[in-house]
Amino acid sequence: PDTLGWYNKIRAFDQYVENDVIHFVNIGGDPTVLVNNTSYPLAIEELPDGDKAISLDKYQTKPTQITDDELYAITYDKMATVIERHKEAIAEKKYSRAIHAISPTGNTTATPVILTTGAVSDGRKIVTREDLIKLKKLFDKNKVPKADRILVLCSDHIADLLQNDQKFAAQYYNETTGKINKLYGFEIYEYDDCPYYNTSTLQKLAFGAVPAATDMQASIAFSPVRMMKANGSVKVYASEARTNPQTQANLINFRTYSICLPLKDEAMGAIVSAKA
Repeated sequence: PDTLGWYNKIRAFDQYVENDVIHFVNIGGDPTVLVNNTSYPLAIEELPDGDKAISLDKYQTKPTQITDDELYAITYDKMATVIERHKEAIAEKKYSRAIHAISPTGNTTATPVILTTGAVSDGRKIVTREDLIKLKKLFDKNKVPKADRILVLCSDHIADLLQNDQKFAAQYYNETTGKINKLYGFEIYEYDDCPYYNTSTLQKLAFGAVPAATDMQASIAFSPVRMMKANGSVKVYASEARTNPQTQANLINFRTYSICLPLKDEAMGAIVSAKA
């Protein structure tokens, strides 16, 4: 199944990036709508806007050394293989940071974080259809746009539904589209590197933090129209072996800029595995 469709759905703001910084207007608020008003003159309200500049995150790989001896001794294009591995490593880190950024920091009315309520398995409660329906109701209550709602299931929750929900397992994969079928208005994707939450406080762990015994992985839901992503410059740094007479080795690494964020602290939710 397509595991990165959730990222591809997010609107790109690349055209607003200058020198690896993105500039866009931060909307101060929405206008008040009057219905059947009979009082005039109408009160004037201010909607203050301001330029919001955000620096893109910098991603860079450590240089890889490839000696001329290696290149002469092998029968495949090692340089091309190494370049591809650098690109993949940066992409993996970028997507992992993106899903972390567009997930709730903690449980609030606008960004609900709920616990699973199913039967106990491997020290945690499994996710159920009722949990998904509860999250849908909370999104409805918050008036999150119904179109294109996305739910990114972590590996534990995908396994829960496949093993314990025959209907989900039967319609799990659409061979025609190559995607997982929709569920309760959510487009379903799976991703192994979803963020972790403290099961007591429902607070999200910092990016890269090592989960403790109190922490469990979550599935993340969001509205892609309320999120943004932007990519900046990409640079390749390379030196040939002939410029390194002592090592007679080629060096190569990459640096690129990218960011993914919610436009406002809303339209996000999470389902965290409850501890048994």
